[in-house]
Amino acid sequence: MSRKKLIRFEHNADNEKIIQEGKPIYQAIKGKWHSEYFKNNNPIVLELACGRGEYTVALAQKYPNMNFIGVDLKGARIWKGATQADALGLNNVAFLRAIIENLDRFFEKGEVSEIWLIHPDPRPKARDEKRRLTSPRFLQLYRSISQENVLVRLKTDSSLLYDFTLEILENEKISELVHTNDLYQSPLLADHLDVQQQPIKTKYENKFADMGFTINYIKFRLL
Repeated sequence: MSRKKLIRFEHNADNEKIIQEGKPIYQAIKGKWHSEYFKNNNPIVLELACGRGEYTVALAQKYPNMNFIGVDLKGARIWKGATQADALGLNNVAFLRAIIENLDRFFEKGEVSEIWLIHPDPRPKARDEKRRLTSPRFLQLYRSISQENVLVRLKTDSSLLYDFTLEILENEKISELVHTNDLYQSPLLADHLDVQQQPIKTKYENKFADMGFTINYIKFRLL
């Protein structure tokens, strides 16, 4: 392990914005995000597979009356988002270091009001369909921790994941479905503007754009 990672992991152990195994709150936070962590009743929004937390931080700046939690297993990545949130003085941000499949260990039914999936791994191999974050088993997991009619947003450069998700949604109970296969030429881009009205982009999205990829976007409510 590199020295840089070791330093980041040490910082994570001391950073209150990062909830991870080994901290007492990690085992006790389920059902208590409002009362014990954020200490308010504002809506809770998850960014799953958040990576460096670009969206978690940018959305928290834009919507101070909402709470944002980035979820990822990679500690060296979420270190970046937590560090930025600290530098900006944001109190409506947290990062949960956990496996997404285990979300129901950390959230009670009704605790989450919105879910963002920003460039998740498309899992292109057919045998990995069930691991895609918009597969039926994950949609059911989201229902188990969320309020009724939870809003779900997917942003991806993967046409495979985009088409797969639309196909899956044909057999799901949903409402308010909107989508585009070219986000930056769509009015839906307004969903992705930061506090300065500039598009929020991840590190990898900038690479995709330079390679000529268009960006797909799907938004819907799970019933």
